[in-house]
Amino acid sequence: ISKRNVSRSHEQGKSCEIQHRPEREQGNQPGEKMGKFISCRGTQKSVKETTTQQEILMGKRKDTCTECGKTFSCSSSLSVHQRIHTGERPYGCCQCGKTFTFRSNLVHHMRIHTGKRPYKCSECGKSFITSSDLSKHQRIHTGERPFECSECGKTFAFRSVLSKHQRIHTGKRPYKCSECGKSFITSSVLSQHQRIHTGERPYECRECGKSFSSSSALSHHQRIHTGERPFECSECGKTFAFRSVLSKHQRIHTGERPYKCSECGKSFTQSSQLTEHQRIHTGERPFECSDCGKTFTYRSVLSKHQRIHTGERPYKCHECGKSFTRSSHLTGHQRIHTGERPYKCHECGESFTRSSHLSGHQRIHTGERPYKCGKCGKTFIHRQELISHQRIHTGMRPNGSSECGKTLSCH
Repeated sequence: ISKRNVSRSHEQGKSCEIQHRPEREQGNQPGEKMGKFISCRGTQKSVKETTTQQEILMGKRKDTCTECGKTFSCSSSLSVHQRIHTGERPYGCCQCGKTFTFRSNLVHHMRIHTGKRPYKCSECGKSFITSSDLSKHQRIHTGERPFECSECGKTFAFRSVLSKHQRIHTGKRPYKCSECGKSFITSSVLSQHQRIHTGERPYECRECGKSFSSSSALSHHQRIHTGERPFECSECGKTFAFRSVLSKHQRIHTGERPYKCSECGKSFTQSSQLTEHQRIHTGERPFECSDCGKTFTYRSVLSKHQRIHTGERPYKCHECGKSFTRSSHLTGHQRIHTGERPYKCHECGESFTRSSHLSGHQRIHTGERPYKCGKCGKTFIHRQELISHQRIHTGMRPNGSSECGKTLSCH
């Protein structure tokens, strides 16, 4: 008897042996299709393969999914694929009960419970649960951006990011808020938006206890405490905590002021500045203090005002320990220690620690006197000069006493 020739096909963990036998040994009857016997280790069955079956195994014929038309070279692969359509999830996690369509997904999931992260980055030492996660991570080091947008040519490190980006061109916003109907490009942005309705702020700062609706907002906030300013201006070297602030700052150098008021023609470097400015014309003061009822044109001013009631002074100087209600006040104060005076007058060359001080100084050259007394019409360069002047009309002294010598107190 001649020696059998054995070939193997591995599909989805099953091993099939195709045993080639001489025709006489197979016992074919007249008119019977010639074929081979197959011993399948996955099913523990030995079946006689017809010519059609041979074509499937040899790749000449494919099994087709009736749901989506996708073809497979092995029927077992088709069976596994069909779970996508049937919803079958036969692999369950013994730790948490979560189920999976594929065994490989269960294996990867189990590493969450075991803590096993077998795939380690040779560049930075960070480890990952799956090899695909490691491959994606390594693009940070290589700079590889293999996914290109066919509309604008922009490239991305990850396919998922490209898919989200393409919605900018298609206008597709598949994630809709059930509360207000607003729709979003990504599910994560929708989740963040929904916190407006729920009031949820799950990300808390360990330094000061302030909470935020998104992890990115917390990360940005934490730079207040760490002093991190990773974004540097290539023109003047000034650094910023946020990229958006750097972009706005750079317009100082370029002179770009793209946002123009239709009422008075004044232009601004930021759209938010234009929106806020327009309230001067409309008189709108939409932000009200819940403690004293005072209204404000700007939300930021309300937030700063409320610190009068709470006593909060979240901005602390690392040099002397003095704390402030506003970050701008802290920045201005720190220049006492550094000696920095970045705001220079183009007329006389005098420099200042704060832009507001420069603005006030420049009125000497321009003759502008924006502060007017409502009693006598006299005008002043600085607000403090107006306040001091108004005491002539009220009879109040700086120490709180009146002309008659009595000291007044508030209860």
